[in-house]
Amino acid sequence: MSRVQLALNVADLEASVTFYSRLFGVEPAKRRPGYANFAITEPPLKLVLIEGEPGQDTRLDHLGVEVGTTDDVTAATERLKEAGLATFEENDTSCCYAVQDKVWVHGPGREPWEIYVVKADADTLGKGSVQGDSTTCCTATSAETAPFGRG
Repeated sequence: MSRVQLALNVADLEASVTFYSRLFGVEPAKRRPGYANFAITEPPLKLVLIEGEPGQDTRLDHLGVEVGTTDDVTAATERLKEAGLATFEENDTSCCYAVQDKVWVHGPGREPWEIYVVKADADTLGKGSVQGDSTTCCTATSAETAPFGRG
């Protein structure tokens, strides 16, 4: 099963978990320090909440598509390359308390998209790369220097 992922940086994780639990009628599928994710069936959505700075407005961290297998990630990578998009691949990376294989692209407004598969649970948030003024695991380490966008 594939589903779209929306990852948000939120100032108040507890208030956001309460709000999204009420909005979608489900509890988080995973809770860790500074992190929560929801596996929403209807509509099919993976909602990721990453604790940001106190007082900041909620903002987009990244977008994604969760797929079922590494083969799906490989197929997506080839399709994206054939479409002329610059890609950045990460395999067996720890991100969002999970071991993942993924491929990154950026849209024309530099919005980061990942296509990924969760292979196993992990004990840590991830590698802690920096996007803007927040620290997150879910942005390719070389995102600022990699030739993302239309290739």
